Amino acid sequence: MAEVNVSEKNFDTEVLQADLPVLLDFWATWCGPCKMMGMVLGEIDATMSDKVKICKVNVDEEPELAQRFGVMSIPTLVVFRDGKQVNTSIGFKSKEDVLALLGM
Repeated sequence: MAEVNVSEKNFDTEVLQADLPVLLDFWATWCGPCKMMGMVLGEIDATMSDKVKICKVNVDEEPELAQRFGVMSIPTLVVFRDGKQVNTSIGFKSKEDVLALLGM
């Protein structure tokens, strides 16, 4: 499964109604740490797409979603399980840290 771009329109379907745990990545094209985080998330997606769904929110294109989750700096990662927010992390994280955030 490839990473899914999330907007206000598809948020409920892609995140809240997902069968798998969801890792929601708030990012922007101009953010260096976000690009590094994107590479880490790509690695996780390549090896664990059957265990976790990775979704991305571009904060410049979806400011309402960023505001809804109180995103003040990026990258911000938010983990959802069964439609509920269960974990949040701010700033660049290693693959091991992201897996720990996911409880894996």
